[in-house]
Amino acid sequence: MTEQQKARQIAAFNKQIAALREQINKANTETKVHTEKRDKLDEQFKEYRNDIHTLENERNSLNEKVKTLKKQRDTAQARKGIIIEEIMTRSKKIAELKKKKPKKSRRQLEREIKDIEWKIQTTPLDLREEKRFVEKVKQLEPQLNIYKKIEQQNQKIAELRKELKTLEAEANAHHRELIETAQKSQEVHLTMVAKISEAKTIKGEADRLHKAYIQAKEQAKPLHQEMEELTEKRKKLQDVIREESEKQKKNAEKVLKEKLESQARDKLQRGEKLSWDEFQLLADHDSTNT
Repeated sequence: MTEQQKARQIAAFNKQIAALREQINKANTETKVHTEKRDKLDEQFKEYRNDIHTLENERNSLNEKVKTLKKQRDTAQARKGIIIEEIMTRSKKIAELKKKKPKKSRRQLEREIKDIEWKIQTTPLDLREEKRFVEKVKQLEPQLNIYKKIEQQNQKIAELRKELKTLEAEANAHHRELIETAQKSQEVHLTMVAKISEAKTIKGEADRLHKAYIQAKEQAKPLHQEMEELTEKRKKLQDVIREESEKQKKNAEKVLKEKLESQARDKLQRGEKLSWDEFQLLADHDSTNT
């Protein structure tokens, strides 16, 4: 291969290497873009995952509150049933007592008993009369007790109705809070579902970019290998050129040295004075050949 051909070959190698380096740089740029986008999406996915975890905890907490409120409402409703049953039972007792109610009013009975007791305490009575009055009181007291029992039942029913009203308000409050909490739980759940869907989309795009990054790296491998091979070929050719250049230089120096030695010998034979360099050149030659 001539020097010109070698020079052309090196120029071709340089051109091919430059083209490959451009392709590799382009692939590296694409890879960097993919990794930056992927890393950004991965970070976004982590944020979404944390948000989803927070929403899930909030939803679960709300659901537990719904269970508690439902239990409280149901307990109040159950107590209401017991109270209503007791009111009905006591109302029946009142109805039965009213059937036994005497013709005299309560006030009349109380006044009559009070008058008799006053007479017993303030009027001198013989034993027979006192006994008759005491017997009369004993006859009147059961009649008065009917009114007292009716009053007791009515008072208890009033207390039960008051408790029933409180329980109804409590049950209604629990029910309203239950409905509100359940609606909020549903809203949180829907938000969480939307977040999960968005997170899946983000994760899918991040995975796609990661695959593109791997593919770009794989595609760049043959380019690197080819550039290494061309670089090695170029180096070998450059070594050959350098070795040939050094060999030519040495040959030229040898020819020049021989020429100068010959000229110095001719001058010596002619009896001409030699320069120091010429003298040293002949001395080195004689020393080498000795």
